[in-house]
Amino acid sequence: MTAQAVDKSSAAAPSHRRRSSKKLPSKQLLGLAGILGFLLVWELVPRVGIVEPRFLPPASEVIAALVRDFGLTAFWVAVGETMLAWLIGLVMAIVLATVLGFIIGSSSFLRKFTNSTVEFLRPIPSVALIPLAVLLFGVKIESTLMLVVYASFWQVFIQVLYGVADVDNVAMNTAKSYGLGRLARIRHVVFPTALPYLMTGVRLAASVALILAITAELVIGSPGLGREIALAQSGGAISGMYALVLATGLIGVVINLVMRWIERKTLSWHSSIRSEVIV
Repeated sequence: MTAQAVDKSSAAAPSHRRRSSKKLPSKQLLGLAGILGFLLVWELVPRVGIVEPRFLPPASEVIAALVRDFGLTAFWVAVGETMLAWLIGLVMAIVLATVLGFIIGSSSFLRKFTNSTVEFLRPIPSVALIPLAVLLFGVKIESTLMLVVYASFWQVFIQVLYGVADVDNVAMNTAKSYGLGRLARIRHVVFPTALPYLMTGVRLAASVALILAITAELVIGSPGLGREIALAQSGGAISGMYALVLATGLIGVVINLVMRWIERKTLSWHSSIRSEVIV
């Protein structure tokens, strides 16, 4: 009887895997259908006269302009400048927020001492600092970095604080009873608990950093895709402008996919990631 039960369970497992494998293509097809539907609506709206084509060119024209941009050196130079500002600002924000988050989060006194300051500074929009950035650095990349670091910092910092606060007191007391020092407890108890929060903050900060990099380039005029969008708009190249906007969206999708892949690899031991793999 037991052997029959084992046979039934072993036979059911492949069928479950087959059902799961069948669901994956359907999600991909639905996503592709959604994109095609969006492009179809975009194509029809200006062609039937709902919106004037000079304000919103058809999707086919914008995609053709984007394909032409792919062959231009100036386009890839602008992409490189934007990605450089994004990467440097993101790394600076992650390092600063992680260090301060663990230091402040590990001390109840520091948490209480800095709470009012954090709650005051965190809601300030990063774009409100544009005049200050221009006064300090002009239209150089440093202005963009200032905005990117400020906006991305809070995404990581708050998550790290939550992660440190989520550490189990029983685990900490057990580590103390085994004679682990402060640094050892941070490494073996605090850091593994806070790591999922940290990775969530990094993933959110990556998207915010791109938004602020494009915004700074668009408003301040620092080198990058944002400035190219402003130049295309002022020059009347509407299709080219929308093509550049579409390019920033594609970059955002790629960044999100890469950050999710890094998150899954880093947290492969975590129960939430293992459950995603099993399902």
